[in-house]
Amino acid sequence: MKRTALLLLLVAAPPAAAEITHSIQSSVQMNVDGAASAAQRIGSSLAVSGNNVTLSTAPTLGSLTAGSAIGYTPGAYSVTAAGDAFSYSESFTEGDATPTATSVTTSSGNVDALPMLGVTTTTSGGVAGSMAASIATDGAMSLTAGSAGTSITGQVTQTLQLK
Repeated sequence: MKRTALLLLLVAAPPAAAEITHSIQSSVQMNVDGAASAAQRIGSSLAVSGNNVTLSTAPTLGSLTAGSAIGYTPGAYSVTAAGDAFSYSESFTEGDATPTATSVTTSSGNVDALPMLGVTTTTSGGVAGSMAASIATDGAMSLTAGSAGTSITGQVTQTLQLK
């Protein structure tokens, strides 16, 4: 009787239920850097200082016109009290010519024409070249990098969830 009751309990037990979720996600990211150039024009400057000197002819800066730099004519000085100590300093920085246009042209990701001013920062762009990627149904990846300035990332994520 005990055996029959035990057998009845086993047969009458409800089946176990479980929720199973399986997902597969695959992705590829390809990046090609762009070319860029930033230029900042510097201006002309003139500084004069001295002690025990007399100015004969003042230094001058030229006129500013599009496409040309400003220009400079030095001053003429003489010692005021002969035999006494004197100091004299004159400095000039020639600024950039005023450009009619500043531009960057690109082909194949390379910077072909650069704006050249007092402060210029240029970054060459990448070239995709033979950049390629594939992910097979079994998760096998084939990634082919491009030339300089490129990056490629492949990813396969498998998730198995039991509830």
